[in-house]
Amino acid sequence: MKSIWMLFLLFASLVITGQSKDINIQNNYGAAGYDLVSYTEEKAIKGSDKFMYKHKGVVYRFSSKVNLLKFEKNPVKFLPQYGGWCAYAMATKGEKVKVNPKTFELRNGKLYLFYDAYFDNTYEDWIEEEPEELVIKADKNWASIVNSSQ
Repeated sequence: MKSIWMLFLLFASLVITGQSKDINIQNNYGAAGYDLVSYTEEKAIKGSDKFMYKHKGVVYRFSSKVNLLKFEKNPVKFLPQYGGWCAYAMATKGEKVKVNPKTFELRNGKLYLFYDAYFDNTYEDWIEEEPEELVIKADKNWASIVNSSQ
């Protein structure tokens, strides 16, 4: 019985590690520590160490207990697309590029994050280059990345 329990724990840790390795972790947190629920109100608000939640091996921070509870109830609704990597880079290059969590878009109920530094705001490129087509490309590229890491 003990060996079965140990095998279960080993398997569970491998699954969690596999799921979290494709997630963009900045400053030790998913979404660089920004409150994922706040984006649904068109705001990028930093989360607090008071309100943290671990989902599939990644720690997320929230600005309030209310937002933490909303996330806890339905994490998939709030998680950023492409593991929180830059949506534009995912569409155009199929690459994982870090983001500025203050540069984002909600499109069809989904959160997209973008690289924005040193005179290069990929959100502007995203808007200029037909976002609906870019989403299709990014979805395909992301599926390849996730499938290759399993």
